[in-house]
Amino acid sequence: MVNSGNQILLIIAIAIFIMGLCSLILSIIILARTAMSRNIQAIADSTTKLADKGITDGVSGLVGNASLLISSLNDLSKSNTGIGIFLVFLSLVLFAATYFFLKPFITPPYHKQRKGTKWL
Repeated sequence: MVNSGNQILLIIAIAIFIMGLCSLILSIIILARTAMSRNIQAIADSTTKLADKGITDGVSGLVGNASLLISSLNDLSKSNTGIGIFLVFLSLVLFAATYFFLKPFITPPYHKQRKGTKWL
């Protein structure tokens, strides 16, 4: 059970930190998968060769479909990279929010020492 406001702040901070950690891990996976995925590049190269062959052979429908496939693959890779970068920035914002929730617990309050008294 939650007994005080400090415990609520701690629970919220821990939940935000876990969400930020999950976001960071997911973004690393997405960006690594996008960087390592050479299949999209191989399909784009094959489609370009197919489009060049269609131009030389005079097949206009083949060229139109091939160029549409190339643009779709480029949009797919750009959107995956964009999602990964967005998740990195989201995780940084969540980590900053966690810090500001935990800041009162990390830094002790400033107390002035009175003259003639000793620190406890």
